[in-house]
Amino acid sequence: MNAMSPVVRQRVLSAAALVGFFVLWEVVCLAFGVSDLILPRPSQIAHVLVEKMPLLWPHALQTLYTTFVGFAFGVLVGIVIGVGIGSSKLAYDVTYPLLVGFSSIPKVAVVPLFVVWFGAGTVPAILTSMVISIFPVVVNVATGLASTEPELEDVLRVLGARKRDILWNVGLPRAMPYLFASLKIAITLSFVGTVLAETVASNKGIGTVMMIASGNFDVPMVFAGLFLLAAMGVVLYGISSLVEQRVTGWSQRKTDLAMG
Repeated sequence: MNAMSPVVRQRVLSAAALVGFFVLWEVVCLAFGVSDLILPRPSQIAHVLVEKMPLLWPHALQTLYTTFVGFAFGVLVGIVIGVGIGSSKLAYDVTYPLLVGFSSIPKVAVVPLFVVWFGAGTVPAILTSMVISIFPVVVNVATGLASTEPELEDVLRVLGARKRDILWNVGLPRAMPYLFASLKIAITLSFVGTVLAETVASNKGIGTVMMIASGNFDVPMVFAGLFLLAAMGVVLYGISSLVEQRVTGWSQRKTDLAMG
């Protein structure tokens, strides 16, 4: 174990913890005779996933598509709003309370409005996924832009840089680590918004499958849906992390040196 690099050791321990969790879950269910109507065993869930995958796969693709589109729009809108309020102290002071109030609204309360406006189906799920992922992006982008030192801005202005130059060459690059940190939060929230809308007003998606399965007391199928959502969330989280390392690797150099 000592010959392993820190990264390999971390991955081995993570895999061991994951396997240990499922083994403990299986053993506890068998030891105490837990009914699958309350908590199915991981082996039962795996059997459902394999057996029902032809049925689940189109719904998984629908949920993934809805989440990705909503997430993309949410990030785009969040970046625009974040740059707007992060570039101006007045705009920040004026609009931030409004954003906090908007973020405090439970998103389940806006789904019926989307259904009234756009009807049941994919659009309410995309909009719910979008609105739930905007706020973390706005806050992090605005915070990243606000972290630019006033002394540095003064020096750049003295050297002839315009406000747009400072924003493009200094502010936005410094906001990138904040942006990617927010993307990893926003992608998980997007899944929450999508499944929330699918359980209320949709006939496709993993959320719809889980609602139907719960109505039929098919608890293993409900857990199979949860596993699929978790797997998709982990994959998208991993993709965000890889892009973050490629784009903002310069901001992690101190950590790498410290580990070395």
